[in-house]
Amino acid sequence: MTMEAGGRFIVTMSGAARLVSDDEPLYVISVAAEMAGMHPQTLRQYDRLGLVTPRRTPGGGRRYSLREVEMLREVQRLSQEDGVNLVGIKRILELEAEVHALRQQLDLITGAADEPADYLPVPAFTSALAVYRSRYVARD
Repeated sequence: MTMEAGGRFIVTMSGAARLVSDDEPLYVISVAAEMAGMHPQTLRQYDRLGLVTPRRTPGGGRRYSLREVEMLREVQRLSQEDGVNLVGIKRILELEAEVHALRQQLDLITGAADEPADYLPVPAFTSALAVYRSRYVARD
């Protein structure tokens, strides 16, 4: 089994090992806080501010993924080491997410260029081109 988004083996409560995605929500707030070296109340505040928003259980409990724990560490680093305020950190995270999405679109487009013309995903290309033009091409 391969994991495109990354993955790790974990040991379940039954003692069995299984491969999980870095995006799978596994950790309750106390565990995620300990892994990130923060107080659970800090994680709640970051959730309220929209910095790192974990998924919720049907009962409303927060569940953090490994990727979200890494984001918490990055928020802490930006704040403590680089002196960036929380509004700035939120903008940095938004821009990183946008860059990631654009890279995925670019990978789709460049991958399609290697395919025969009959298989070119024109709607995906048109969509990506429209996004690019709306953001980066000056309007008259």
